[in-house]
Amino acid sequence: MVADSDGMVGGAHPTAAEAAIAYLQSPQAIRDRTRVLFTLAEQDQLQHFRYHPEALPATAAYVLDVMQQQYPDGEIPFHSRWRHFEVQGRSRLDLLEPELSRLDLLEQARLKVDLAITSVLLDAGAGSRWRYVEPGTGIEFQRSEGLAIASFHSFTAGLFSSQPDHPWQADAHGLTQLTANQLAQAFQVNNDNPLLGLEGRVALLQKLGHTLRQWPQFFGSDLPRPGHLVDYWLQIAFQSQLSATTVLQTILLGLGPIWPGRVELAGTNLGDVWPHPQLPDTGSGSNLVPFHKLSQWLTYSLLEPLQDLGLTITDLDQLTGLAEYRNGGLFVDMGVLSLKNSADFEVAHPPNSSLIVEWRALTLCLLDDLATHIRQSLNLDAETLPLVKILQGGTWTAGRQIAAERRSGGEPPIQLASDGTVF
Repeated sequence: MVADSDGMVGGAHPTAAEAAIAYLQSPQAIRDRTRVLFTLAEQDQLQHFRYHPEALPATAAYVLDVMQQQYPDGEIPFHSRWRHFEVQGRSRLDLLEPELSRLDLLEQARLKVDLAITSVLLDAGAGSRWRYVEPGTGIEFQRSEGLAIASFHSFTAGLFSSQPDHPWQADAHGLTQLTANQLAQAFQVNNDNPLLGLEGRVALLQKLGHTLRQWPQFFGSDLPRPGHLVDYWLQIAFQSQLSATTVLQTILLGLGPIWPGRVELAGTNLGDVWPHPQLPDTGSGSNLVPFHKLSQWLTYSLLEPLQDLGLTITDLDQLTGLAEYRNGGLFVDMGVLSLKNSADFEVAHPPNSSLIVEWRALTLCLLDDLATHIRQSLNLDAETLPLVKILQGGTWTAGRQIAAERRSGGEPPIQLASDGTVF
């Protein structure tokens, strides 16, 4: 596949496969394909899930109550990796001062993008047994916050850098040389403290290192770094405006090769895209459902460093919700979705199973519909209350809260067989 000057796939006359790939890498395709499955759910024609629309208003009220508890002033930040660096009443970025302030603004943004990308790629579900005790504070964390704090301290210790005199960066050589033993040590993993998908996480970061070298227009040529994306986006921004969909498409194109064992179309790894048997197979990719969960989560996490540089982010609400187990668990635990076969609660399901594809698809449609309910309740619109703030305010916290109420340990209602690269 070739990229034009804007980093998009294809040329003047793309083939059918190229057109299908470009479509499947768009937020519109996520909404189109998931809505097809949602329509089947409304007709009670899905294999695994039943939809109960009468439960959605109460779910919206529950989420709204959580939002108002969490952010009584209504000032809700983006749902992004930066929030996980701010747990326990302190921002870990404050630990980088005053050294960070000695760098120019552009290098500060590059550093933050290096940090965000490596941290998000390490963010897949940790499992219920893993814990991380923060050096210096002794505070114990688990799950997403634990992964965030562990990745932050790994980054600042230079784990992803090949230059000892510049530890606060991630570069191609440092990432490709990373070993499972190094990451296990940094994340305090041992037989009594297992982390799900450790090998998968290492492989993902190693592949990131290799991929950085393949896209010099995105990542630079002398010392390829994720942070050089900042330079690329500044270059293509028009009148200091940058579309959120452009950021996502760059991420999907530049990081596409890192995802393991995914569906391919015309030799292109599609990433977080999965077939579903009830979608008609009428041509290139017609039976596929794209989610791009980690890529969108990453996009949301890269917007703040770009805003700090003075860029205005447009088209924010064209991005979708995040198809992961906290948002999805919310709708199961609140009774909006139910499994037709209760035995499916007893086994773990891989991400390519039709059950998980259905669950994730319904979740994304329900997030859009729930957002409409909440905005109407508050008399706000999508510009003043974008989906990324509802996720933060919001559905992710509500999903975690009700999971903790329903099950000891706060496990999701449906078990996932994760390889450390999807959820």
